[in-house]
Amino acid sequence: MTSPGKQRRPVVLLRPVPGDTVVHRLWAGTKLLTVLGIGILMTFYPGWIPIGLVAVLVVVTARLAGVPRGALPSVPVFLWVLLLLGGVTATFGGGAPHVDVAGLTVGLGGLLSFLRITALSIVLLGLGMLVSWTTSVAEIAPAIAKLGRPLKVLRLPVDDWAVTIALALRAFPMLIDEFRVLFAARRLRPKDPAITRRDRRRRWAAELIDLLAAAVTVALRRADEMGDAITARGGSGQISALESRPKRRDAAALAIVIALCAVSLYIELLSPLATSA
Repeated sequence: MTSPGKQRRPVVLLRPVPGDTVVHRLWAGTKLLTVLGIGILMTFYPGWIPIGLVAVLVVVTARLAGVPRGALPSVPVFLWVLLLLGGVTATFGGGAPHVDVAGLTVGLGGLLSFLRITALSIVLLGLGMLVSWTTSVAEIAPAIAKLGRPLKVLRLPVDDWAVTIALALRAFPMLIDEFRVLFAARRLRPKDPAITRRDRRRRWAAELIDLLAAAVTVALRRADEMGDAITARGGSGQISALESRPKRRDAAALAIVIALCAVSLYIELLSPLATSA
C-alpha cells in the first residue's frame, strides 16, 4: 500500500484557494485579459526571454496569492518518460548550435526547440491554473458580459455566451468528482475471468459501453439539478447580471502586464541581443 506521503496529488482546477490576497481581489476580467494578452504574445514571439519573464510573473503572483505547494499536482512517471523520449527524438533533428561528443558532431537545435515548446506549455498551463486558483467561478460570467458589451452593437448574444461558459465551468468540477466515484465503483465490481484474448476484448468493450452510459446518465442528472437550481434563483439571466467592474488595483495589474509584454517585444524585435542571435 502506498504511504500517505507518497500518494499522487490530483489536478485541482476551478476551485479557488482560500484567501483574501490582492490577487484574489482582482477583477476576473483583468485576469482574463492578462491570459489573452500573454497568450497572444507567446503565440507570435515564443522566445526564451518572454517565456522566462512570464514564468517570473506566474511565480511571483502565486506567492502573492498564497498558493500552497500542495495545490500543485504530481507529475506521473509516464509523462516524464514521454518527455524524455520526445527530447531524444527531437535531438535527431539537429540544427545549430553544434557540440562535439566523442568525436561526433551533434546538433542541439531540435532539442532546444523541444525544450522551449515544453517550457512554453508549462508556463501557459501554470498561468491558467493560477487564474482558476484565485478566481471564483461566479465572477467569470459577469466579467465576460462586461468585456463583451461592445459586441452587443453587432447584436451578438454576449450574455448567453457568458452564461454558457459559467455553467460549463460550474459543471466541470462536479462531473470530475462524479466520474471518479463512478470509476472507483466500477473497479470494485467483480469481474468474470477472461481466458482468451477475444473474451478480454469483449469484456473491455462491455465495460466501456457501461461507463459511457453511466457517464451520460450522471451528466443528465446533474444538468437537471442545475437547471432546477437556476430556475429557483431567478433564471439564467441572474448569472451574468451581477455587479462586476474593475478598480484601481486592476489598472495597476494591467499596467504591469503591458510593461512585461512591451519589454518582451523590445527584446525580441529591437534588442541588440535579438538581432545578433
